[in-house]
Amino acid sequence: MLVRGLRIKILRHLSSSIRRQPTTMMDNQLIANLSMLYTDRPMLERFSAAAEYGFSGVEIQFPYEWCAQELKGAADNAGVRVHLINVPAGDLLQGGKGLSCYDEQQDEFRKACALALEYGKTLSVEKINVLAGNVYDDSHREACLNCYIDNLRYAAELFLSEGIMLSFEAINNLDMPGYLYSRFDEMLDIYHKVAHPNAGMQYDIYHMARMGEKIAQQIRYHGDKIAHIQFADCPGRGAPGSGDLPLGEYFQLIAASDYTGVVSAEYKTKGNEQSDYGWLVISE
Repeated sequence: MLVRGLRIKILRHLSSSIRRQPTTMMDNQLIANLSMLYTDRPMLERFSAAAEYGFSGVEIQFPYEWCAQELKGAADNAGVRVHLINVPAGDLLQGGKGLSCYDEQQDEFRKACALALEYGKTLSVEKINVLAGNVYDDSHREACLNCYIDNLRYAAELFLSEGIMLSFEAINNLDMPGYLYSRFDEMLDIYHKVAHPNAGMQYDIYHMARMGEKIAQQIRYHGDKIAHIQFADCPGRGAPGSGDLPLGEYFQLIAASDYTGVVSAEYKTKGNEQSDYGWLVISE
């Protein structure tokens, strides 16, 4: 059952040798990625788990193996909102081309967008994310980028009809070597080329850290262009405190920036409650 009136304190830096101390309260709502958190439970039970830990909402990467109405019922029963889902990405995560970067897959991409929109409407999501594809031949990169930009414009307009915003995301090229774009300046360039009021960047702190990006500067100066923020510690993509990132500092910058959305915990868990969720300090 969701405990009302709770807020989640964020820890600036954790280590095994330093007692955990909370820093400032976080102004932005903190949500849980149910594709990566609470994976020891069936999907329909993860909503209540997130609520019990104080998360105000959730996101699901690819919800399509579950009935949308059942997911909506689980979210409503737990008192949490589903904020974001992804458009189906075909074979992208298996190293394939994906659906959004190749002209010959336009029909399949548009069908995927239609399915995502149906789920988005049922789940009352705020945003739908469109992942790019893998491009292993540099001679195809420009054509793939142009196709992706066109597809983002199409999806932005389609989702606008239901009041759902489009997001798009850079993924580091160490974890996904073939992914179309991995750096912030590439994502920003795509943002300007798409030039649609219903499209914004999905900023993943972990992916940007892997690329050595200037995270604090980017949050401070580009918050108004960001549609969604996710985080994990780095290295390792684990829970806050498992790596070296000053996540507390980043959260304070987010709260002070022009970004007005939620912030999603999207990290790998180890199956140990303390190491996975011990960074959450709940207060009345």
